[in-house]
Amino acid sequence: MPYPPYFTEEHDKLRASIRRFIEKEVRPFALEWEERGEFPRSVVRRMGELGFLGLRYPVEVGGQGGDYFSALVLSEEMARTGAGGFSMGIAVQTDMATPPILQFGSDWQKQEFLRPAILGEKLACIGITEPNHGSDVAGIETRAVRDGDDWVIRGSKLYITNGPRADFITLVTRTSDEPGYKGISLFLVELDRPGVSVSRKLDKVGMRSSDTAELVFDDVRVPARNLLGVEGKGFYQIMWELQGERMIAAAGAIGAAQYAYELAKDYAKTRRAFGKPIANFQVMAHLLAEMATEIEACRQMTYAIAYRFGQGEVPSKEISMAKLATAQLAFWVADRAMQVFGGNGYMADYPIEQIWRDTRLNRIGAGTDEIMKEIIWKEMDGRY
Repeated sequence: MPYPPYFTEEHDKLRASIRRFIEKEVRPFALEWEERGEFPRSVVRRMGELGFLGLRYPVEVGGQGGDYFSALVLSEEMARTGAGGFSMGIAVQTDMATPPILQFGSDWQKQEFLRPAILGEKLACIGITEPNHGSDVAGIETRAVRDGDDWVIRGSKLYITNGPRADFITLVTRTSDEPGYKGISLFLVELDRPGVSVSRKLDKVGMRSSDTAELVFDDVRVPARNLLGVEGKGFYQIMWELQGERMIAAAGAIGAAQYAYELAKDYAKTRRAFGKPIANFQVMAHLLAEMATEIEACRQMTYAIAYRFGQGEVPSKEISMAKLATAQLAFWVADRAMQVFGGNGYMADYPIEQIWRDTRLNRIGAGTDEIMKEIIWKEMDGRY
């Protein structure tokens, strides 16, 4: 269903194409990927062949040249895969690790890293969080020191989606002794370089179809051309990246909430109790109506803010509002959908329990609820 003025007939065709791909090539294997703890690299290559990894990227770097709402369509539809970790891994590829390369990268970096990522030939990850630093990006300790024509990197990164198998990482480091945000720089680091290791592969409550790692960088030497953008401007660059990450996370949360709602509604219409479908009980009908209303309110807010972002604005307060509201919504809807399913909802035979587990991460990843509230308040209070 189109939502003028944001979507066109082309967006509807794209949505249908992605949904067919998911139903045929993803959902039948989702449970296997969940149990294995990773999705196959072949499906990334397949998405590259279909053009899904570069929908909003320019043609000259291998993309499809679409608008920003093409990316939102993908994010919403990926929530229907039945494998939230796979959706997250693809989002890292399309909207976290690679946008800074397009925005700040050199021509060489775009050809060496961005183009093969869009084509599905290289798997990307992004390294921000550290064992001692999560939301406090300005406190990052991973250090890059200049040595002749190279940089030598030492440190570690935690919770790295795609980390165990990625070909390269968009890495946030400290390149000077200046305190806080002033000494931060970004690097593109090939993960087969000597000194890079996976110290451990992490086990998780949800998002189990994605492999997540702690990565260690032990005197990893990279050439100066791997510096992304301007030395010392990495904090601004990664803050810019996080706005897009939160925007796409909001769209994914809307997609997850919509999918959980549809499953609950269909179940309520077929599940009978006391001689009639449970949807015929007012308490259940009103719950479903409330779920649909909250989803639509958050959807329209997200689309309105995404339109501004797609036009080149970076309304960080509103983006934080969308991320906060949709993250809470997705888990709220999943929780109530589980209630609709009753005991069946708690069983692995039904998809709701996985959606419930997966959507809990929305309130932590890309900035916790608490950080979103802090950003919103500081902007309202005039401190940003």
